[in-house]
Amino acid sequence: MENEVTYTVRDYWAADYPHVADIWERTGISTPGRGDSAEVIENTLRRNGRLLVLVDKASDTVVGTSWLTNDGRRLYLHHFAIDPEFQGAGLSKPLLRESLKIAREIGLQIKLEVHRDNKKAMHFYERAGFKRLGDYDVFIIRDLSEIKE
Repeated sequence: MENEVTYTVRDYWAADYPHVADIWERTGISTPGRGDSAEVIENTLRRNGRLLVLVDKASDTVVGTSWLTNDGRRLYLHHFAIDPEFQGAGLSKPLLRESLKIAREIGLQIKLEVHRDNKKAMHFYERAGFKRLGDYDVFIIRDLSEIKE
């Protein structure tokens, strides 16, 4: 086919960070309190995490991300995002496929969080085999100075 756009999924390179951060900012995934710096990414990679990027081969541009962190018991899928300009083209499927392949190869459960208003994402993950984890709410302390003694 003429002008066929092809994509590949590969591991993150440090030079990808500006593109990755831009996608996260434009999709609303990254907010100031989250600490999504290049250093944090490198730290999770040293601890057996993976950050996959979906790359448009024609322009060598990162258009999607899937960040897997590993606590030794399960993998956590974070920051699964497709650049808004490329959404709706089915690009999330190969990226998720590669993410789940890693979970299968490592042999760990995989868990993710989805905002309750993001019905499209919920449907996508349910079709991929994810199940709701009861009626759990998620709690976090981002600012460690707020820890109560």
